[in-house]
This record gives sequence, structure tokens and C-alpha cells, in this order.
Amino acid sequence: MAAAVQARSVRALYRRILTLHKRLPIEMKAIGDEYAKAEFRRHKKVGPEEAANFVREWTVNYADMIEIQTSRDQPSSDIGAPLNHDSLEDFREEQLGQLLELHKETSKPSTFPHEDNT
Repeated sequence: MAAAVQARSVRALYRRILTLHKRLPIEMKAIGDEYAKAEFRRHKKVGPEEAANFVREWTVNYADMIEIQTSRDQPSSDIGAPLNHDSLEDFREEQLGQLLELHKETSKPSTFPHEDNT
């Protein structure tokens, strides 16, 4: 029974994240959707304790932040949060590799057509 509740909360969080990504610029939405999909798949068969940590981290450190930063009450600004040196030291080698790949992808010139509002 607890596994079913856990699965529902994970699915609800995943849907919330994809919905929040619709508020992002198209390039960020595409990267965010793919990253979330990969992370949720990677954690699909973890134990209850790790699943609870996963949901908590993705809710507090990601979904809630994106919701606040993209709310209509907030002026348009940068999305996300800066990484400080101490945070980077807490990352595992695999996470640092993912961060490097993300940096490479986001540093490439955009291939999406930009809307011209003039």
C-alpha cells in the first residue's frame, strides 16, 4: 500500500514539473523535460527512503523554486539558482559529469527560432 502512495506522489510531482516547464523558454523546457525524464527513470526502482528524499529534493529545490521564479507576480529574471563552491564539493563524480554535459548543451547556440515581438 505504501508503495502505491509513493508511486502516486512521484507521478504527481513529475506531472507538476512538466507543467512548470511549460512556463520556461523553449530551450530550457526541452532540456528540463529530458533531464527530469532521465532522473525520474533512474530513480524508478529505489527504496522508500531514497524515494522520499528524491521527492523532497525535487519538490523543494526544483519545483517550488521554478514555480516562484515563473509566477506572474515575479518580474522576468534569470531562472534557477547559482551553484557555489561548497555545493559542487558535495556532488558525486556522476553528478559533476551530468553538470558538465548540461553546461555544454546550454552553451551551444540556439537552434530554436526566436519569436520577434516587434
